[in-house]
Amino acid sequence: MPMVASPPEQRVVLNNVSWETYERLLEEHLDCSAPRFTYDQGVLEIMSPSAEHEWYNQLVSDLVKLLARELRIDILSLGSTTFRRVSAKQGFEPDSCFYVTHVRAVRGNARVDLAVDPPPDIVVEVAVTHPSVSKFPLCAAFGVPEIWTYDGSRFAIYQLRGAEYTESSASGVLKGLNAKQLGEFLELGKALDSLAWPEEVLSRFRRNAGV
Repeated sequence: MPMVASPPEQRVVLNNVSWETYERLLEEHLDCSAPRFTYDQGVLEIMSPSAEHEWYNQLVSDLVKLLARELRIDILSLGSTTFRRVSAKQGFEPDSCFYVTHVRAVRGNARVDLAVDPPPDIVVEVAVTHPSVSKFPLCAAFGVPEIWTYDGSRFAIYQLRGAEYTESSASGVLKGLNAKQLGEFLELGKALDSLAWPEEVLSRFRRNAGV
C-alpha cells in the first residue's frame, strides 16, 4: 500500500494588501479551518498548517480543557476564531484561544466584536515553522493577557506587561498552572495514547498538588 505523506506547513507573505482584499479572503474561507490569515496594516501572511502543527495545537487545547475542568474553572474555547480591528487594520486567527475571566461576556454570542467585546484571555501559538508576521504585537494591540507557545519541544507562557510580552513561569489567568509542568504534560502526550494520557496527567497533577 503506498504511503501518503502529509504536506509540510506552508507560509506565504504578501505586501501591500488592502484591508478589503483581506476581508474578502476571510469571507471566501468563512467555514474553512485552513488556510489561516494574519493581517497587519498591509502585510498578509497565509499559513496552511501541517498535520504536526494541528496535532500539537490539539494537544495543547486538550490539556487546557482537562486541567481547567480539574480545577473547576469555567472556560470557553473559541478555537481559531478570527479577531480583527477595522480601525487599526489588523486581524489574526489564533491556533486556539480561550476565554476564562470574560466567559460570561461572550458565551452565546454568534460572533465576537472586539469593538465591544473583550479579547480572549489566552491565545495559543504553535510554531512548527517560524511565523513571518509575529502575532505578539497584534495580541498586545488587542490586549490579550497571555500567549502560550509550543514548538513541539518547548512550552512557554508569555504575559502582557504594558505594551509587550514577557516570559513567565506560571499562568496568571489559569491559576495553579506553571509552564514547566505543562511542558512535561505535553511531552507525555507525545508518548502516550489518547486514553492513557489524560489519566496520567491528572494523576501527576493531583500528586503535585498534594491531593
